[in-house]
Amino acid sequence: MIFSTLSLFCNAFDRSFLSYFWLTRIYSKGILFITGVRLEVIGAKNVDPDKVYVYVSNHGNMFDIPCIMASAPTNASIVFKKELAKIPFFGWSLATGPYIIVNRQNPEKAMKSIERGKRMMSEKGISVVLFAEGTRSKTDSVQPFKRGAFHLASIVKFPIIPVSVCGAQKIMPNGVFSQRKGTIKIIYGRPIETAHIESRKDEIELMELVREIVIRQKENENESN
Repeated sequence: MIFSTLSLFCNAFDRSFLSYFWLTRIYSKGILFITGVRLEVIGAKNVDPDKVYVYVSNHGNMFDIPCIMASAPTNASIVFKKELAKIPFFGWSLATGPYIIVNRQNPEKAMKSIERGKRMMSEKGISVVLFAEGTRSKTDSVQPFKRGAFHLASIVKFPIIPVSVCGAQKIMPNGVFSQRKGTIKIIYGRPIETAHIESRKDEIELMELVREIVIRQKENENESN
């Protein structure tokens, strides 16, 4: 409630959204501290903090978002479903901020969301985080990706950063209304250029490549533990 109210105030006066992202990082780190979750970041040097990216990540549970928002080397907007915007204060904060509302049932409005993402990246220099599975995975495995993230990348031509979230399922398994202490690792892969992406075929090939990298990063990390 406190952070949502503060962010609403900031959104009214700071349309650069720098104060919004500052609050978001404090809020995200606060969640991790209160819940006893330790965050380990791998590969942050792969990301130039002065550049704009499309972060493409797997999605296991609610801890993925604060982990990415607390650790992303650049300011990053998240795409969220329109139903969340109806939540008092919290949803209002999302809707008035730099985040991108998507209506999954309306293709025309979904396309407008992509256009908003393009403007956010090109005009304000804000990166975008996309959970390419489209919804939370019910297991620790990476589900098939949807093409939306890669269609956006083909339009904006900014590089993609493959992001792997490891360990979130152990912290809060699906179907369990309890949470354990532990460590979540966020792996930021090397940038993948998208300037050559022109066709649907190119987008699909890029989608499969990024998914393979996200899976491989997770597997390599699991093997090292």
